[in-house]
Amino acid sequence: MNTKRNLYKDFEHPFAQFVRIVGKGKNGARSLTYDEAYQAFSMILKDEVLDVQLGAFLMLLRVKEESVNELTGFVQATKDQLNFQTLDVDLDWSSYAGKRKHYPWFLLAALTLAKHGYKIVMHGASGHTMNRVYTEQVLEYLGFPICQNETDVKQQLAQHNFAYLPLSVISPVLEDLINLRNVMGLRSPIHTLARLINPFNAKATMQAIFHPAYRSSHQQAAFQLGYKNSAVIKGEGGEFERNPDAKTLICGIKNGELYEHELPKLTDNRSPIEEELDLAVFKAVWEGTQNHEYGEIAVPETMGIALYTMGVVNSYEEAMLTARKLWKNRF
Repeated sequence: MNTKRNLYKDFEHPFAQFVRIVGKGKNGARSLTYDEAYQAFSMILKDEVLDVQLGAFLMLLRVKEESVNELTGFVQATKDQLNFQTLDVDLDWSSYAGKRKHYPWFLLAALTLAKHGYKIVMHGASGHTMNRVYTEQVLEYLGFPICQNETDVKQQLAQHNFAYLPLSVISPVLEDLINLRNVMGLRSPIHTLARLINPFNAKATMQAIFHPAYRSSHQQAAFQLGYKNSAVIKGEGGEFERNPDAKTLICGIKNGELYEHELPKLTDNRSPIEEELDLAVFKAVWEGTQNHEYGEIAVPETMGIALYTMGVVNSYEEAMLTARKLWKNRF
């Protein structure tokens, strides 16, 4: 059998060192330094890594859980290979999880803010996890175009103050990697780093996590990347959406300084999950022809976090009051 692997009988593949660092057993393995992570991910993005190495590397990181230095190195390597220019964007909003139990209320929060003049770029990926409704599909249902290049983003920001950019446009390599979810059976660090890319260098960023342990690593990575205003929460279903049924701990950055703030639980009992995600119902709530008790708490609460993160208000109390007014006056 003649494969690329057979070429490395007498000398080591340059990527092998990185697999060895993270995979050298319980006592010998360690996390990559920032420089090592940057170099390793640069090779991945340039397609200089064999598939067998890539699978081993991603799953070893998954078991270990990526460190802040690894995450920062991966993101910076990605940013340095993108060709997007800095745009006048108020908020970078990542959306990579999809929804399963509740409607994507965070999307109505973003669209309401855009209606009131705040420029928002949302980016995400679709279909990498089965049985979920993804942002791209919902936007298309609501009649919003999906951007295919930087020109589209500029046009949509000018017309609607909102633009959605798929990961496939930002980086086809990352899109291929995130779609390995159903091949590996597990998420990989791509799900984490994609949320932090901030392709147009927006003034503020927001990321949601599903596993609470990642909350601090996202915050610290954003800080190391030089992001001055940021918020990370455990969002409903892994999207940046305030869950009224639980306390929400925000790990943020405000004017370059780290902070934490906890918002209280808002409901007495756990809200019922949707039997099905009927987008006609979702659209009706957006258009004001139907009410939804859970959604109409989640939307302004999510908006409030965004307003505070963007520096529009000086306190979370003011943020929530302002958000409720904006939601009520969205027409």
